[in-house]
Amino acid sequence: MNKPSRSFAKPLRDLVGKAVGDSFRRQGFASAELVTRWTEIVGADIAARSEPIKIQWSRPVAAPAGGATLAGSVGQDAGQQPGTLVLRVDGPSAIEIQHLADIICERVNRFLGWRAIARVALRQAPLRRPSRKAARTADPAAVARLAATLPDIADDDLRQALARLGAAVKRG
Repeated sequence: MNKPSRSFAKPLRDLVGKAVGDSFRRQGFASAELVTRWTEIVGADIAARSEPIKIQWSRPVAAPAGGATLAGSVGQDAGQQPGTLVLRVDGPSAIEIQHLADIICERVNRFLGWRAIARVALRQAPLRRPSRKAARTADPAAVARLAATLPDIADDDLRQALARLGAAVKRG
């Protein structure tokens, strides 16, 4: 009797990678790296006040009769014009990001390795940053009371950690 071959779980990156990549391509991004590495590309100051939404590409320009190429298409696909990077920015930061548009274009193009972006368009909306709840600290008096009820634990650090955990469980 042959045993059925055992299938192993696939890594999450293999399953999700294709779906995420398709989503980014629909938004005009050639790869997800422009979004995932935004802080590295434009710097922490600009990245804190903006996030890329999509790249709008213009239609390719038809080659002139005779096969001559357009003057500005060296290093790109023939006839492909640079696109427009659409950024979401907070309202108060919009004017400053607008003044930094040339720097953003330069940094994005340097990252991509070709003149992919010619201009930046801004959409004023709240940034979609994950909200991080501030860690609540346990009441020191409650921690001390709980630590006093744990005399059997010789290690003081362990006793304090368990007391903090107990206070958080009681509070929560």
